[in-house]
Amino acid sequence: MPIKEHKPTSPGRREYATVDTSGLTKKKPERNLVVPRKRNAGRNNQGRVTARHRGGGHKRKTRLVDFKRNKDKIPAKVAAIEYDPGRSAHLALLYYADGEKRYILAPEGLNVGDTVVSGEGASARVGNALPIASVPVGAIVHSVELTPQKGGQLGRSAGAEIQVVAKEGNYAHLKLPSGEVRLVSTRCRCTVGRVGNVDHINIQDAKAGRRRWRGRRPHVRGSVMNPVDHPHGGGEGKAPIGMDSPRSPWGWKTLGRKTRNRRKITTKYIVRRRND
Repeated sequence: MPIKEHKPTSPGRREYATVDTSGLTKKKPERNLVVPRKRNAGRNNQGRVTARHRGGGHKRKTRLVDFKRNKDKIPAKVAAIEYDPGRSAHLALLYYADGEKRYILAPEGLNVGDTVVSGEGASARVGNALPIASVPVGAIVHSVELTPQKGGQLGRSAGAEIQVVAKEGNYAHLKLPSGEVRLVSTRCRCTVGRVGNVDHINIQDAKAGRRRWRGRRPHVRGSVMNPVDHPHGGGEGKAPIGMDSPRSPWGWKTLGRKTRNRRKITTKYIVRRRND
């Protein structure tokens, strides 16, 4: 969908750019496929803030998306393309032949009226879900599983595409959007095609209020706070932080601090890192 630019009738409209949603065919979601969304505002199960600058925002409903695509050999017709406030990609509403309705990520090129199917015998057409073993080398896929029957985990954002580079034994080499090449079992399922809404990356907020609609609160530098609020606070005018390394509001080191959990060994599945 193309980008829609607005006239600068006010400072908040200057540089304001949105995705043209005229191609969406349904404005309200399917009632049986939405659930209420509980607001945590960046807090854990103990009520403590674990992610700063979160809170507020417009009220949303969570769409139940089918990432497993386990209704094998049952054709489904695309009834509508819808907006989802909880993700950058659009959704496609499927009407299965047995009467069930499900949401899937809408790939680029999938239109209302098209028919999709899942399973081992499915053809490698846009929107079909099948094991990686049945996908030809060089194909573009998305919503790839990391564990068979767990559901798609890789390549789910708008415009994401994963290329099947090679197959070797029970594993396939997949090139991720980051440039990393990773081994994934050929028994894992994927959906053929590229995730739609490619122009989402070109959206310009142009004002702080639009970020507040999404639940993003202002980010304030620690150096402009008082000493009681942040280790960097205090001093007259612009003052240095006055310590060996930058700190978080709770005194943790923020530069050079290791954040990766080394107990989860996943490096053996990485053929080439994204930084190489």
